[in-house]
Amino acid sequence: MARLNQYDIVIVNLDPTIGKEIRKTRPCIVISPNEMNWHLETVLIAPLTTVKRSYPSRVEMKYNRKKGYVVLDQLRTVDRQRVSPTGKKAGTAEITAIKSVLYDMLIA
Repeated sequence: MARLNQYDIVIVNLDPTIGKEIRKTRPCIVISPNEMNWHLETVLIAPLTTVKRSYPSRVEMKYNRKKGYVVLDQLRTVDRQRVSPTGKKAGTAEITAIKSVLYDMLIA
């Protein structure tokens, strides 16, 4: 499998799910650091959605010419077998916003 890097956009099959977990196959952003991505068989991802919700844990971004949102309140560790690389990377503005929200969620 191709090497995954932090902030790569990948396609992930999130099914099966339970309850309110975000479902189906969708683009996701790799959140885990490269040291983990290159050595473990799992990867921490944040799904993307086109559904707008006014949650502080959502980061707006463009993907494939559509407005979407990084769903940081649905972080999930998945096996690499669920992941298909797309060759795309999140932009600098999105990365800065993602880091800021993660910091607020997990550190502050």
